[in-house]
Parts: sequence; C-alpha cells; structure tokens
Amino acid sequence: MREMKDSGIAYIGDIPILWNVTRNKNVFFCSKDIVGSQSGKTQLLSLTTKGIKEKDINNAEGKLPESFDTYQVVKANDIVMCLFDLDMSAVFSGISPYNGMISPAYKVLTCKNGMLPKYADYWFQYIFDGRKYSHYSKNIRFTLNYEDFSDLPIIQPPIDIQYHIVSYLDEKCTKINSIIAKQQEIIEKIKAYKQSLITETVTEGLSLNVEMKDSGIEFIGKIPSTWKVCRLRNIGTPQNGISKGGEFFGYGYPFVSYGDVYRNYTLPIHVDGLIDATDKERKDYSVEKGDIFFTRTSETVEEVGFSSVCEKTMPNATFAGFVIRVRPFDNTLYTGYSKYYFRSSHHRAFLVKEMNLVTRASLGQDLLKSMPVLVPPMEEQKEIAQFLDRKCSAIDDAIEMKQKIIDKIIAYKKSLIYETVTGKREV
Repeated sequence: MREMKDSGIAYIGDIPILWNVTRNKNVFFCSKDIVGSQSGKTQLLSLTTKGIKEKDINNAEGKLPESFDTYQVVKANDIVMCLFDLDMSAVFSGISPYNGMISPAYKVLTCKNGMLPKYADYWFQYIFDGRKYSHYSKNIRFTLNYEDFSDLPIIQPPIDIQYHIVSYLDEKCTKINSIIAKQQEIIEKIKAYKQSLITETVTEGLSLNVEMKDSGIEFIGKIPSTWKVCRLRNIGTPQNGISKGGEFFGYGYPFVSYGDVYRNYTLPIHVDGLIDATDKERKDYSVEKGDIFFTRTSETVEEVGFSSVCEKTMPNATFAGFVIRVRPFDNTLYTGYSKYYFRSSHHRAFLVKEMNLVTRASLGQDLLKSMPVLVPPMEEQKEIAQFLDRKCSAIDDAIEMKQKIIDKIIAYKKSLIYETVTGKREV
C-alpha cells in the first residue's frame, strides 16, 4: 500500500505522498479570446449534461443572441465551466472535443504543462457532482467568481499517474455508462407505454364496444359518441402568474414554481418555494382545488404546456409568472380526469403544431383558450381517472425500481472517480 499524507482539504482527506496540492491558477489559463468578426465562420458549441456538443446556428432551439461576436473561442481539450447556479444546476463543466465558440457566460480553461485535460475533467466531475464549490459561492444565483475559483485547491498527481488514471477511468466509466444507458432505455420505453395508455384512454374511453363519432379534430380522430368536444375557453378562465423581483423570494407564503408544475401531474401538497406576497396578490394568484396549471414559457417548445392540477387548496399560496392557471367555471371536468387529459399526447401535438417558436417558446392565453378539450360524461371521467390511477401507479413503481438501479450505479461511478482522482484507489 502506498504511503499517504494529509491533503489539508477536508473533503479530500489523505492523498499519496508524491502527489501535490496546488491551486487552480497554477494549472489553468483562463482563456478570454473573443471570436469577434470570425463568429460567422466558427462552430457554435453548447455545454450540456452530456458534455460539450455542437449546435447548429441555423436550426438551433432555444434563445440565441442577435450577434455571436462576443462569444468565446474554445479549442479542443479546453474545459468549459459554469460557475453560477452551483446549488442546483445539472451542468457545470465539460472538456471540449471540438474547436468552436461558446457563450461568454462560461469560463474557458486551458491546461498548463503538468495538468492533463482529461484528468482535470474527471477531477471537476467529482468536485461539481459533490457540490464542493457551493460553499464558496455568493449571491442569489450561488455564483463563484473566477478570482475565488483560481485560489481553490486541486490535486495534481505526477503526469504519468494522470495518464494511468485517465486510462483506467475511461475504461471503467465507458462500461458503467453503457449499463446506465440500457437501464434508461428501458425507462423510456416504460414512459412511452404510459403516455400511450393515457392518450388512448382519454381519447377512446374504457369501453371496447361503443359507438364512435368523428371528433372533428384531425390529430384526435374518432371519440365515443356520448362525449362532447369544446375549447378550453368554455372550461375556465386563464390567468398568468405573479412576477416579482428576487428580493421577495425565500420567505413568506407558499409559492408554486415552474418546476412544481412541470414535474408533477398533481401539485405537491407542500411546495418548497416561498414569496413575500400581499393580501391582494394572494387573492389574485391563489391556488385552489380544481385549478389547472400550464408551464407558459421556456427555451424550447418541448417544455411548454405541461400541466398539473391542484387536488387540494393551498391557503395563501401564489404561483409563478412562468405559469398559467386555468380556473374552471364549474364542475364540467373532474379534476382526476384533467390530471391525465392535459398530459396526453394529442394535447402536446396541438401545442407543438400551433405554437410559434421565435427566440423563446411561450404559451399565450389565446392559444391556450383555443385548445380542444374532450368531455366525457362525469361518471365516465371518474372511471377513467380511477383506471389510470391504478395503471399509472404500477407503471410508476416499475420506473422507480429501474431508477433506483441507475442511482446505485451512478453512486458507484461517483465513488470510483473520487477514490481514483484522490489516490485512494491505486491504478
């Protein structure tokens, strides 16, 4: 066993005696090369959860600037780093396999002699996966300025050891990633089945031998003859959410966020968000049983129009400005049915077809009002809701089991990287 020494860093512990503890500024240059007039000839890059990816300027989804002249030059093997939103972001850093340009919001690091880019990439995977830098971040967006970052410690093994570490982790992580990908593929198939089941049920009902009629809507087709077709404007009134400055958040009354709506068919009984809202605001933007919420705006159309219903009134709660609330006029729609109907594929098809994507996808009230709604008889709505509750609960359990397997594999991968880049595992 190798002789070890104390690194002097609490979250690192002991390291091999021949390894160095240095500072980021000693092993990286922070490139600040601006692409300027060459932007039209330079490949656009994007920092994603799967690393640095090439992006097509002429067919790019999401918000893009009018000019790329202020974008930064990125060279192959540079490390692109995000030093904001350190408390929650899923994307922090990645090593670029390409030459190109990227947003000036990021930092572009070039390794000095003695630091192998791929080793540094694995090191930062450990650092950011463990949120090790969030302690040093500041302000509401948990930002770490570059001066503070440059003074933070990094472990620097001898260069030959770095090569061994990279070779070892490349081989191990490739196998691990393959296993994870196969499990995720199974999850996606289960999710697709769930989506198909929901869409089929809220479009055709539960009875196999029932008279059908043309819905008059191309992407829906035939529906049971006893069902009605209307527009959302006939169901309820839309209302955009509250919009206030950052200083009003983090204390006060319950606040339903964009994520609460996007992630859940039904709003959580207890939400994490808090806002300092006035009496009038809590009345105007209230959250009551039966309300239907839709995500209103996003970088891409794929994240707009996701729904969530409120099954229990939240006293004193308000909801986000990036969300639209539809408050039903009456009891035409059973809340349990709405929970599934507005998450169906034909609902998504309508939005994707009708929505105009300019620089940012946005769901307007007029478009929402025109959305077609299928209304079965009330007893049938309840039967559909009960059927889908049973079926989707079993499907969700299967997804959760697969996700637990993935989580365990990911935890092992993180532990493997940590042990290897800190020398606790000899390779």
